[in-house]
Amino acid sequence: MSAQPQPRLTPEEYLEIERAAVDVRSEFYDGRMYAMSGGTHPHALIALNLGAELRSALKRGSCVVSGSDTRVRVSPQGLYTYPDLAVVCGEPKFADGRNDTLVNPILLVEVLSPSTEAQDRGFKAQQYRKVESLQEYALVSQVEPRVEVFRRQAGGSWLFSEAVGMDSVCRFESVGAGIALAEIYSKVTFESGEPGGRPSAGA
Repeated sequence: MSAQPQPRLTPEEYLEIERAAVDVRSEFYDGRMYAMSGGTHPHALIALNLGAELRSALKRGSCVVSGSDTRVRVSPQGLYTYPDLAVVCGEPKFADGRNDTLVNPILLVEVLSPSTEAQDRGFKAQQYRKVESLQEYALVSQVEPRVEVFRRQAGGSWLFSEAVGMDSVCRFESVGAGIALAEIYSKVTFESGEPGGRPSAGA
């Protein structure tokens, strides 16, 4: 006997379930919830390093940096997700009157993992470009010291730039910050023992 198809959820039903969850976080798209897998130590360290550097660079302005506990609504009927870092400048705006689902990020950052890289580069990047407030999104490699930045242009196109190597500096023009890759990858151990190899076991 074939299993009955599960009914699709509304965004409101998803948020009700997600807010009641304790141990599991789930993304939401097209009526379906998708449980998120745990990250690796290099992934967490890179995200923490970059988040700390951005917080330090932006501490005197109106911009606020939040980590992967912040849920972002890409569109009311579309994707709800948890980027590794989100930056909002000025007054943060939230969905449905609650303060747990951000709708106006100016910068989003994803640390790439082997299991999610294709989705982060493809589907999720396409979705992020729909966020009206978004000015930049960045993809940060675990494999080598490399940060790719996609920056919205006046005509609606997106300009690609990248910083490669431990001596490089990544510019986030949306928030006026430059972050050295040596800081982003501080204490991250690669298999080769040098920047440019794959992260150590578990990545």
